[in-house]
Amino acid sequence: MKATLKIKEWQQLSPETLKVSLNQLKEKLTSLRFLSASGKLKNVREISELKKDVARIATILKQKKQ
Repeated sequence: MKATLKIKEWQQLSPETLKVSLNQLKEKLTSLRFLSASGKLKNVREISELKKDVARIATILKQKKQ
């Protein structure tokens, strides 16, 4: 699974939209962790990709605050 949006596309979004996206990704990450712990997750790599997307969005939000 590739990043849902490119970094340049994320930078063009409003901070409110980014916060909503960040919350959605965190919820999905939590559910994937539960699936992984129960052994039902097929693609474990998806967790690391989501973590990177969360970090990217958090970085963009911090840059916009400055």
